Amino acid sequence: MQNRQLGTSSLEVSPLCFGCNVFGWTADEDMSFRLLDGWLDAGFNFYDTADVYSRWHDGNEGGESETIMGKWLASRGGRDKIVLATKFGMDMGDGKVGLSPDYMVRAVEASLRRLQTDYIDIYQSHKDDENTPVDATLEAYAKLIEQGKVREIGASNFSAARMKEALGASETKGLPRYQSLQPLYSLVERDTFEGELEDLCVAENVGVIGFYSLASGFLTGKYRSKADMEGRIRAPRVEKYVTEDGFRVLDALDEVAKKHNAKMGQVALAWLMARPSVTSPIASATNMDQLAELTATVEVSLDADDIARIDAASK
Repeated sequence: MQNRQLGTSSLEVSPLCFGCNVFGWTADEDMSFRLLDGWLDAGFNFYDTADVYSRWHDGNEGGESETIMGKWLASRGGRDKIVLATKFGMDMGDGKVGLSPDYMVRAVEASLRRLQTDYIDIYQSHKDDENTPVDATLEAYAKLIEQGKVREIGASNFSAARMKEALGASETKGLPRYQSLQPLYSLVERDTFEGELEDLCVAENVGVIGFYSLASGFLTGKYRSKADMEGRIRAPRVEKYVTEDGFRVLDALDEVAKKHNAKMGQVALAWLMARPSVTSPIASATNMDQLAELTATVEVSLDADDIARIDAASK
C-alpha cells in the first residue's frame, strides 16, 4: 500500500480514510478503540472526524467522536503516526455555527481539548458560510497555522464557485490554501461532485476525500428491499437508494465482485480510489469484521472493463 500526497500539502495519507462519525453513536468507546487500533495496525494512517459528531444521536450534544479519539490518543501515544482531520462550522447549538474568525478560535480550542492534542493535521470548514467572507476565514486559519495548532486546511460541502473564490484568495493574497475538499461522493451520488467541482479539484490539485463513500452501507449490498431496512439505524438515509437505479448499480458491483473474489463494498471503494481526482475516500466500520473488509479493499485492483461496467450502471 502506497500513501498519497494530499493536494500540494506536506501530508501523505493512506488511500482510504477511516470515518470516525460512528464513534459514540453506532460504536461504543471500547469498540471505537479496537477500530482505531486495527486501522493503524493494518498500515493506514488517516482518520477523519468533526466537532459535531455525533450530535444527531439521542442524548449526545456533539464532540463525542473527538472525545473518544482523544482518550485513545492519550492511552496509546504515537500522535505522529497518524494524520488527524477534523472539522468545524456545523451547528453545535447556542449560536456555535459558521466560519467566522471569532468562532473558529473557540471551536479549535474545544476540538484540541477533546482530542487531547496540541495540533490538528487538517482542519476543515465543514460547510460554507455565506455570511463570512472567504478572506476572513482564511486569515483566521493563517493565525492558527502560525501558532502551530493547525498544519493544513480543507473544505467540505463547498460549491465550485465558492471553492474557486477561496483558492483565488489564497493565490492573490498569500493566504493558506484549502488542500482538500470533502464532498458527498459515491456511485449513487455522483452529480454533487462530478462536473465543475471535480474539474476544479483536478486543475488546482486539491485532494478529494469524499464522504458517504458506501452510501450509508447501501453499496455493500445489504439493503436489497424495503424489508431489509426494517429496524436499521441507517434506514432513513438508505431509503432513497432503494430504487431501480440503485439496484442496477448493485448488480454491476456484484458482477465485478465475483470476478475478483471480493465484496461489493470493496469494489465500490476501489472504483473511487481509481478515480484520478480522488485521494482518499472515507469509509466507516462498526465492528472488526467490517474493518477487516475495509482494510482488504486496497488489494482489489479494477481493470478498464470493470470500471466501464460500473460507470455504465451508475451514470
